[in-house]
Amino acid sequence: MSESASGAVNGEAQVSKQKNSAKKPNIFARIALFVRQVIAELKKVVTPTRKEFANYWTTVVIFVLIMMAFVLVVDWLLGKGAGFLFG
Repeated sequence: MSESASGAVNGEAQVSKQKNSAKKPNIFARIALFVRQVIAELKKVVTPTRKEFANYWTTVVIFVLIMMAFVLVVDWLLGKGAGFLFG
């Protein structure tokens, strides 16, 4: 390896050792940090308007109905095929 490549590898190893040797906060500090981060993310949530909600709901219901019809047809075809082969 060249000087710069070996230096980079050694430098990365030292940084890795420093991260591992650094003392982690206790369990309560980590839980508190997690809760603070969850609250910060929840503050970013935007509630949809009634019109947007109706649009989303309609889209989901139509998609579910289409998927139900697709599964129904595939199931029926496989049932007919199995009946033809084994019946």
